[in-house]
Amino acid sequence: MANHKSSLKRIRQDKVKTLHNKYYAKTMRNAVRKLRNITDKEEAVKLYPTVQKMLDKLAKTNIIHKNKAANLKSGLCQHIATLG
Repeated sequence: MANHKSSLKRIRQDKVKTLHNKYYAKTMRNAVRKLRNITDKEEAVKLYPTVQKMLDKLAKTNIIHKNKAANLKSGLCQHIATLG
């Protein structure tokens, strides 16, 4: 167990940040899953900008890696392109 007050505070802060990051990562995964399950192209095109914005924000705050965000956006664009 930690001995210093500062390390005890750091542990408390890390718990809060981890919970915060898990929430936003899970929300992002659900949004991506929802977009992938859409079969209507118009609906997918309408939803894509919000998912893209979410991915960019999470990459900016280092909740997910910037390359992962880029790969997800690319894959979603390909999915939307294949919809008819």
